[in-house]
Amino acid sequence: MDKKSLTAVARQQLKLAATASSGRSSMTVCGGHTHSLRQTVIAMTAGQTLAEHENPGEATLVVLSGVLVLISGTNEWKGSAGDLIVIPNARHSVKAIDDVAFLLTVAK
Repeated sequence: MDKKSLTAVARQQLKLAATASSGRSSMTVCGGHTHSLRQTVIAMTAGQTLAEHENPGEATLVVLSGVLVLISGTNEWKGSAGDLIVIPNARHSVKAIDDVAFLLTVAK
């Protein structure tokens, strides 16, 4: 059994994002590319975007802090702390409205 505080990981990743030239930082907290399940805490500073990309499998995101917008085609979903967004099986992008941290879960 392994236990992690997502609050602490989010705080740490936000600090790293604030000093990164990309304005982003992430840490996989469970699984990985060689597993069926991968959970990653991603932090982005306000205004940063994860460029449009394909959905690698069934995926959700849970906003841990801040506000973001998930965009897919003409659809947009705004998320704030505590919100769960099911990521559509389509190309999509994510934009940080505030400094934001979220848990991305992908099942392949």
